[in-house]
Amino acid sequence: MKALYLTAIGETAIREIEVPKPRPEEVLLKIGMVGFCGGDLNGFKGLFELQEYPNILGHEVGGTIVAKGDAVPESFQVGMQATIYPYQHCGTCISCRKGSRNACQDNKTMGVRRPGAMTEYIAIHWNDVHVSTILSLKALALVEPLTVGFHAAARGRITEKDTVAVIGCGMVGLGALASAVNRKAKTIAIDLDETKLEIAKKIGASHVIQPNLTNLHDELMNITNGDGPDVIIEAVGSPFTYRTAVEEVAYTGRVVCIGYAKSPVEFNTGLFVRKEIEILGSRNCTNEFPEVIKYLEAGSFPIEEVVSKTVSLDDAGEALANWAVDPKGIIKIMVAINHLAHD
Repeated sequence: MKALYLTAIGETAIREIEVPKPRPEEVLLKIGMVGFCGGDLNGFKGLFELQEYPNILGHEVGGTIVAKGDAVPESFQVGMQATIYPYQHCGTCISCRKGSRNACQDNKTMGVRRPGAMTEYIAIHWNDVHVSTILSLKALALVEPLTVGFHAAARGRITEKDTVAVIGCGMVGLGALASAVNRKAKTIAIDLDETKLEIAKKIGASHVIQPNLTNLHDELMNITNGDGPDVIIEAVGSPFTYRTAVEEVAYTGRVVCIGYAKSPVEFNTGLFVRKEIEILGSRNCTNEFPEVIKYLEAGSFPIEEVVSKTVSLDDAGEALANWAVDPKGIIKIMVAINHLAHD
């Protein structure tokens, strides 16, 4: 069967590999849809420090169970459509011992530090499989990136009393926004791209700001009556947006950082103390998969509109290279695999 490898910085290749055989506690998934994520893009560009080469890409998955091992529970049946939890934790580091397996010091995410799912079939432990009788393969492939945003909202302890600003409305940022809306917070979506802000409105953003066309500080002060947002979620990963989050958050507010800045960030640390703010990292997700699946099943998320384009497995490497050259307007690229990919 075919698999898309990231072979080196800026290089991909389609290679032939063996179809896996499920072990007693594994299911065999026939892959229908796999999403490219920002990590794949940064790995391609050589900007992701955790990326290992060569590696099969892909951890945002929509697939169908086609076989299962003898020890897989009866609740998993052949024909069910599913997505997967793609992170592997060591179980022994301090994060794992504290119950935060998402922040495992030796985390191995599919497509980053172990083989991914951008291939025709994968075998995976049933405990990492999440099924839905409602969602399409395309929707299932959106679950994982949305969980990252939902986890960030949980880290920020967002409630209906908060005003929440999300800087960066890519897929993960939209997930954070969706979770904040779901938690009934007042929400502000911030992005340079008008198309992404239109999608943010459909998700339920109370306000949108396009900072290349207006003064971000003034807009935030107007919306919050001079206080600043209670929570700011940074979902870009640039020194400028990191500083902006700290500068604009309200006194005693919370900044949640998802993005990986590609260079060191200088802060006026006096703001940390004077404002008595919390700065929280947010990595991967914990138990958000069922929550996100339930959210998507409710039908309020604009699934079709966040998928910018769909390409075949044979064309996936070229699509990734083109995305690296011109990222404007791209939220999510889907790779259609196998005959089920039309769903």
